[in-house]
Amino acid sequence: MEKNWEQFPFQAEMMDAYLGGYSGLLNAPTGSGKTFALFLPFLAGFINANPETYKTRQNNGLLMLWITPLRALTNDIRKAMQEACDEIGLPWRIATRTGDTPAAEKQALKKKLPEVLLTTPESLHLMLAQKEYPKLFNQLQVVVIDEWHELLGTKRGVQVELGLSRLKNLASVGSDNRFAVDSLQFAESNGGSGGNANENKNRQLPTAHCPLKIWGISATIGNLEQAAEVLLGDDFPQEQVKMVRANLEKKLDIRSIIPQNIENYSWAGHIGLKLLPEVMEIVAKSKTTLIFTNTRSQSEIWYHAILDNYPEYAGIMAMHHGSLDNELRNWVEAALHAEALKLVVCTSSLDLGVDFRPVDTVVQVGSPKGVARFMQRAGRSGHHPGATSLAYFVPTHSLELLEGAALKEAIKAKIFESRDPMLLTMDVLIQYMVTLAVSDGFKAEDLFKEVKTTYAFADLSRNEFGQLLDFITSGGKTLAQYDEFLKVEVENGVYKVNSRRVAMRHRLSIGTITSELSIRVKWLSGGSLGTIEESFVSKLKPGNTFWFAGRSLEFVRVKEMTAYVKKSNSTKGIIPSWNGGRMPLSSQLAAVFRLKLDEVAHGVERDVEVKALKPLFKLQQKLSHLPQSHEFLIESFKSKEGHHLLFYPFEGRLVHEGMASLLAYRISKIKPASFSIAMNDYGFELLADEDIPIEEALEDASFFSLDNLIDDIQHSLNANEMARRRFRDIAHIGGLVFTGYPGQQVKNKHLQASTSLLFEVFSEYEPDNLLVRQAYNEALAFQLEEFRLRAALQRIQTQNIILKVIERPTPFAFPIMVDSLGREKLTTETMEERIAKMARSYGAEGVAEPAERKSRKPGITRKKGF
Repeated sequence: MEKNWEQFPFQAEMMDAYLGGYSGLLNAPTGSGKTFALFLPFLAGFINANPETYKTRQNNGLLMLWITPLRALTNDIRKAMQEACDEIGLPWRIATRTGDTPAAEKQALKKKLPEVLLTTPESLHLMLAQKEYPKLFNQLQVVVIDEWHELLGTKRGVQVELGLSRLKNLASVGSDNRFAVDSLQFAESNGGSGGNANENKNRQLPTAHCPLKIWGISATIGNLEQAAEVLLGDDFPQEQVKMVRANLEKKLDIRSIIPQNIENYSWAGHIGLKLLPEVMEIVAKSKTTLIFTNTRSQSEIWYHAILDNYPEYAGIMAMHHGSLDNELRNWVEAALHAEALKLVVCTSSLDLGVDFRPVDTVVQVGSPKGVARFMQRAGRSGHHPGATSLAYFVPTHSLELLEGAALKEAIKAKIFESRDPMLLTMDVLIQYMVTLAVSDGFKAEDLFKEVKTTYAFADLSRNEFGQLLDFITSGGKTLAQYDEFLKVEVENGVYKVNSRRVAMRHRLSIGTITSELSIRVKWLSGGSLGTIEESFVSKLKPGNTFWFAGRSLEFVRVKEMTAYVKKSNSTKGIIPSWNGGRMPLSSQLAAVFRLKLDEVAHGVERDVEVKALKPLFKLQQKLSHLPQSHEFLIESFKSKEGHHLLFYPFEGRLVHEGMASLLAYRISKIKPASFSIAMNDYGFELLADEDIPIEEALEDASFFSLDNLIDDIQHSLNANEMARRRFRDIAHIGGLVFTGYPGQQVKNKHLQASTSLLFEVFSEYEPDNLLVRQAYNEALAFQLEEFRLRAALQRIQTQNIILKVIERPTPFAFPIMVDSLGREKLTTETMEERIAKMARSYGAEGVAEPAERKSRKPGITRKKGF
């Protein structure tokens, strides 16, 4: 290729490792050329093996399978790979197979596969659900899992583990004879039978035990070695494994946008749009900017606000999030490449791997709640080797500025989140077993041994596997009387699905991504805009106006799971909300946040963010206390609402939810009481009508103890209801409920009723049911983050407890109390009016007043091409 490229040392190391027959994990920062670091060695290997014929068009079959977590990544990578092949004269076709691939292309792929196929975990399992699927992978040489850090710790990651276990098995079975020839050729090329036996032994092909190469690509995470172990499985020989690290220092320029007036009494979310003029000044000075928001609703709000206040950006601004129609997203990505856009408001849909060279600035609205997530987003700017990534941090409330300082500190100290792998996810395994039964079937003992090689199911017992076999064939102990649960039949020891109806419904249900039922949004005149959740559509009446995909839309009607709309000229309208958008503070970022707070308590003011927050911290110290690292702060005061207790673990919302309920329960054992609970990422509040005996509770050594923790959690929380909520997704993934055919989806309330009934039946008649047990385990692990809760309690036990009786809410307390206002629904006042009234009642000065829409201040010089 005539690009005059020079290899980085890690790319040269990757070339040696790949051509040496190794598998492993490539760790490199975004924008460092990690895609070509793996793809070019693969091409070199093929050319070396076919020096005379590599330019001849021939039926090579599928040689490389490239799995990505996002469909949006496949198009960008495909174009880059195709260009590389074309330039060196390789007559190959690089293709994609995802949920967005047209049906005609999918049918064509069944007849003839390209040499390289880019796909997703779900599409890989759909390939495994085809009849005679082993033929698809006869010539497969390597599987690459891109952005492995994003899949690790999710059920999609478990899907990948299971898929790889099957591909490794196919490669081993199909290569026994072929490998014998390969190793003979290798020996002859290195001296033949007359050569040095010891030398040949030392240089033998590492692929002697696993002819299929498996490589993962990962950004930096806290547990890279474990990530490689999970990817390759328990059966992969360690002598065949390499870890290739780029060791490139990604240049980052991170700047916080400091509000002109720091409000001592802030509340979450209100500042963001107040800083719109400052953000647009940055946009005007940049070539192309990505504004990242944490939720789809927030992206719609920001897009609407920019269009409202800066109409000159119409036509050079776009929006990108996961609920928009695929054609719209593809257009945005193509326009970014073509330098036709100056600004894109987006979510995590543009977090990963897509290479947009024109982007020189990233703006992060609100804390990303994780160090790795912020690094990933910042890396979207300056996305090429040696370039500096410029990222601005926009706080949405005053205290969030300290998170900005913590982010910079964590990146400097290279403190990154770990991604803990998921274990024994029985719902994913059930789905996988039926997938294999739908295609060519499986033998129980063979599959058990194969599944045990994965990290996720290394501890699976034969008894548990037997229960799953009973479940898919006879409905288990409870559902044997219902034909719809008898999916798999056993013929001569082979487990197979013979019903075409069962097979079709299963193929439509493959995947582990579960969300509320989505309704497609279409113009009356034709054309799709994307999807919104059923719960939002159910509240609309004909004639209602709402904002979606950056447009003002008038709702017309719903027909066959489609909401039909027409253009509206109204400037007012509600914005859809999507469930599951709120991200908790990561444990690593929380730890650095506490270190920053300790610096504040000791008078250290190195960060611009800390200097800006000085008035807020000064007031906190005056009214209460600034806790040092060895102190744990509790505040107590009385108001007309009742008796308030505020605790500040600074551990994240999910941990605080569990800890608040736990401590409330332990207090109630001293004196019966009813509590209202509110929380944010910094602390939580217990509010009761009567005096709370906190002094007596603190004298009891068991108050923060880990003793009887699980029992106390189950008493303090409605563990049954939490498990029931987790069971909804488990039932969906495990095939207990069918969500419907395309365009004929089952309504969400009906699905909830079905899963709740199943949960009740299992709980009463089959208490040892594996899926019910999984639901309780997931509720503890993911909804309450039990592991982090334990660690937080252990830390608090070593700290000095500072109990402060205060006269009125402090800057730390106020945002937590605001959180509780959102739960009271019966009111005609706006949130801003109610917060201002609450502040006045406490005599709080410097509180955020209702935000006024600001007129445009910064100008934009329209450049040629825009």
